[in-house]
Amino acid sequence: MADDLLFRHWTDYRGLKETHIFIYDIQSESYKDLAHSEWSSPMFKLGGEGRFSFSPDSKELCFTADPDSNLANSINTDLKIVSVDGGEAINITKENEAWDGNPIYSPDGLYIAYKFQKIPNYEADRYRIAIYNRLSKRTTILTENFNNMINDMKWSPDSKSIYFTADVEGYTPIYKVDINSGEISKISGGQSVFGFDISIDGKEIYYKASSVDKPGEIYKINISDKTFEQISFLNKNLSEEVDIRPAEQMWIEGADGKNVQVFIVKPHGFNPNKKYPLILNVHGGPQSMWMDSFRGDWQVYPGSDYVLAFPNPHGSTGLGEEYTQEISGDWGGKVFEDLMKVTDELEKLPYIDKDRIGAMGWSFGGYMMNWFQAKTKRFKCLVSMMGIFDLESMWGNTEEVWFANWDLKGQPWNSDVYQKFSPSNYINNFSTPALIITGEKDYRVPYTQSVQYFTTLQTLGIDSRLIIFKNDGHWPDHVKSMPLYYNAHLDWFHKYLKGDPAPYDLKELLKNRAFDRGFQNQ
Repeated sequence: MADDLLFRHWTDYRGLKETHIFIYDIQSESYKDLAHSEWSSPMFKLGGEGRFSFSPDSKELCFTADPDSNLANSINTDLKIVSVDGGEAINITKENEAWDGNPIYSPDGLYIAYKFQKIPNYEADRYRIAIYNRLSKRTTILTENFNNMINDMKWSPDSKSIYFTADVEGYTPIYKVDINSGEISKISGGQSVFGFDISIDGKEIYYKASSVDKPGEIYKINISDKTFEQISFLNKNLSEEVDIRPAEQMWIEGADGKNVQVFIVKPHGFNPNKKYPLILNVHGGPQSMWMDSFRGDWQVYPGSDYVLAFPNPHGSTGLGEEYTQEISGDWGGKVFEDLMKVTDELEKLPYIDKDRIGAMGWSFGGYMMNWFQAKTKRFKCLVSMMGIFDLESMWGNTEEVWFANWDLKGQPWNSDVYQKFSPSNYINNFSTPALIITGEKDYRVPYTQSVQYFTTLQTLGIDSRLIIFKNDGHWPDHVKSMPLYYNAHLDWFHKYLKGDPAPYDLKELLKNRAFDRGFQNQ
């Protein structure tokens, strides 16, 4: 039962429950309810991080809350502070009508650092760092002139600076900003950093990093001279046993003369004198980026004798705020031009068989596969995962309506973007075989989008296959669904691009009979 929107989110229904923040006293074994909301105190955030933070003396809590009742159409969140003894919560960011979150108290207790965005209801607006002075009640913006998306952040032990990671040209290096001067300096080099912390004496940073050819390990860096060393070797034996392929980079001129970053992973046992099939992988978001980081995708397909290319076209982060913003309202425009020009250049590589090129994509990348179906016949086959087929019906079925309102510039009745860039309006151009994968619990891009697409292809007599993971949402379960997910890709690509065959019989996988029966019975 629902009386307003956002009655479901990601893979869950809202129901009648509220979200509360409790304080639990360990000694007295008593609870105290500090804040509550029908939905969002603390505000939902994918991954669950950054919802609240304690002051160093444990007397105060800063948390995120949504001040708007129209939750499906607004991403505005505010930061509130409340005493652990209870009482009225005070809003410290009510002037900003966009997103505020990830509060962190400085070690000396004087400041609350937080991330914020400036543009209301644009969820891909770059994050900036600000600090709130608890004594003067004044806010200072520290990173207004830093033109890339900021991710994690940590205070230095002396409360004089803040360290943060950011999306920069396919990597997430560590930076430092001085809170007094505002000076920003780069601490780590070209690495993809996933989480970090600072030593108690403030001299070293410990962080996890990976690259396409190296699974995640722990490193430390000396802040003063920036020398670093690897301190964990959990994946050493695996790396020595398996031919984990690295990524190479190309920069290709795309739309408006702007260069597109492209990562390329070559097959295991690469022979430069051989012609290989190519798979182009388009990322989701669309405001995100492919990184030089370890992923199963980057090894599965090269392991089956394919060259894999993953580009960062218009809409990607890491290449400046303007480059990211230009995709909004232009889903089938500059980004499509970028991808066609990238494919043009990849075809020229001496080891690429231009007659065996396929493409795949997830979420927005799935949409782009459907747009490829509508606008080009250059690919031998496509794989569309959790992709949008009909923009107008997508608006009425997605739960985060703010996303469509911003990126498609309104609603179907007042924005021509819905008709201009909807693959469903170009059915007469369809001809490319397509594998379609979706999750029945996907509320972001409802699985009915994939059903509509499959029904259309089948009616047109175009070879197509639909796989629905009935227990999955916007991405397949990494343990239960990935064997079938990858095997289905390899089976489809083998059929049309002639790479290595899939390791398992697809129908036997679907019947849960592909593996050893003894294992199944355990």
